[in-house]
Amino acid sequence: MKLVKNAIEFLKKEDGPTAVEYAVMLALIIVVCIAAITAIGTNANSTFSQVGSTLGGTASYRRRRDPPGRGIPPGRLPGPADP
Repeated sequence: MKLVKNAIEFLKKEDGPTAVEYAVMLALIIVVCIAAITAIGTNANSTFSQVGSTLGGTASYRRRRDPPGRGIPPGRLPGPADP
C-alpha cells in the first residue's frame, strides 16, 4: 500500500517533468548555437578567402637587405644617429 501511495505522489510532483522540459530547451539552444557558429564560421572563411585571393601577392612582405658593411651590430637597435 505504501508503494502505491509513493508512486501516486511521485506522479503528482512536477519536478521531474520540469527538469525534462529544461533539458529539452537546453538541447535545442545548444543545437541552434552550434548551427549559428557553423554558419558564421563558413561565412568568415569564405570572406577571408576572397580577400586573400583579391590581394594575391601584393601583400607579401620582403625584407630590405642592408648594403654590405652597413649592417647594425647584433644587440643594438637602430637610432637617429645611425646612417
